[in-house]
Amino acid sequence: MKLAIVQAKPRKGDVEANFAALGEVFAQLASEERPYDAIVLPEAALTGYFLEGGVYELAFETEALAARIAALWRAAPGASRAPVDVVVGFFENAGGTFYNAALYLEIAEASHRIVHVHRKMFLPTYGVFDEERFLSRGRHLAAFDTRFGRMAMLICEDAWHAIMPTLAAIKGARVLVVPSASPGRGFAAGGELESVAHWRNVLQSYAVEHGMFVIYAGLAGFEGGKGMTGSSALIDPFGDTVARLPALGAAVLRAEIDFSEIDVARARLPLLGDLGSVLPDLLFDDDLMPENVRRGGERPVTP
Repeated sequence: MKLAIVQAKPRKGDVEANFAALGEVFAQLASEERPYDAIVLPEAALTGYFLEGGVYELAFETEALAARIAALWRAAPGASRAPVDVVVGFFENAGGTFYNAALYLEIAEASHRIVHVHRKMFLPTYGVFDEERFLSRGRHLAAFDTRFGRMAMLICEDAWHAIMPTLAAIKGARVLVVPSASPGRGFAAGGELESVAHWRNVLQSYAVEHGMFVIYAGLAGFEGGKGMTGSSALIDPFGDTVARLPALGAAVLRAEIDFSEIDVARARLPLLGDLGSVLPDLLFDDDLMPENVRRGGERPVTP
């Protein structure tokens, strides 16, 4: 699979300018000799992330957004040569209920198909984040079939909870797509941003534990003095970073995915098979039942 990760740097709230910029990127990608199979954009790629109450005016209805992206791709010279799959993070208006969502869209020459929409389940509402004040959370994590195999999507903080990629892998996902808008914070060794180092470490651990490709698309740019850390990357199922973009600036990462590597990685380290056998015992542990859970990790007292 020929992959492009578009590390977008949107103008906050300027949807038309952001669509125009995406059209330029589409034209560039469509003009290359070998067609792309998949194009992945970050969280809130067409509006910017820190919208607060502005999300109600700038959220998209999914069908309308899908049609507009498909038309934008088809308008690019050379785009009709082959189908392309596009992933984009967006704020969704679902009949008056608003979500932070990611769309997986398959575009053919004369048609398009919404393959899946993931709604962010973990809405950060602390520090600089205020999502739960303005958005509803998703309530289901699905793995879904694409023409390249089974995939799953997680949005930003979704991926900071290790149970999410674990469940995605158990449900059959071979590729994990993570659109993100992550502000930079802290400094690690060598002057690297602590948040960038953390993202790299957790995504590599998910890739190697579950034998899956991880596609991370990070938003770039500054919004209200908060800098998004980009650092888009492709990580292979052995936990190695195939390619990575810098933290700052709009850019496009081009890479190849060889899906046969997933089978090799899982054969060498069959952790996923072991997990599938043990997970039911973990999930149906009486200590995890709501009536037995105690604040602070306190265990119920057995008479």
